[in-house]
Amino acid sequence: QVQLAESGGGLVQAGGSLRLSCAASGTTFSLDAMGWYRQAPGKQREFVARFSSGGGTNYADSVKGRFILSRDNNRNTVYLQMNSLKPEDTAVYYCNLYWGREYWGQGTQVTVSS
Repeated sequence: QVQLAESGGGLVQAGGSLRLSCAASGTTFSLDAMGWYRQAPGKQREFVARFSSGGGTNYADSVKGRFILSRDNNRNTVYLQMNSLKPEDTAVYYCNLYWGREYWGQGTQVTVSS
């Protein structure tokens, strides 16, 4: 049973930073298959960032240059460093694993005040 456990959300002022973590367990997989999505109130879930095959990273245009995706293979954990946060970054952030099917974490709330 795959488990994705997110942490690190919270309330921050505009311009601040947060680091989200997602610890994965329960099966053998590649961290290349992991990424982050977010869902703001009243909006659809949207892509934020994920690894691509070969260890590269892809980012949504809205976060490019501000967010950094990284990983710790020994801990089966991926991180999302979020800098220069804006009120429009306010959302529930979800960790995602695509390994034969999609798996989602429970989500962590990020609130950016203006």
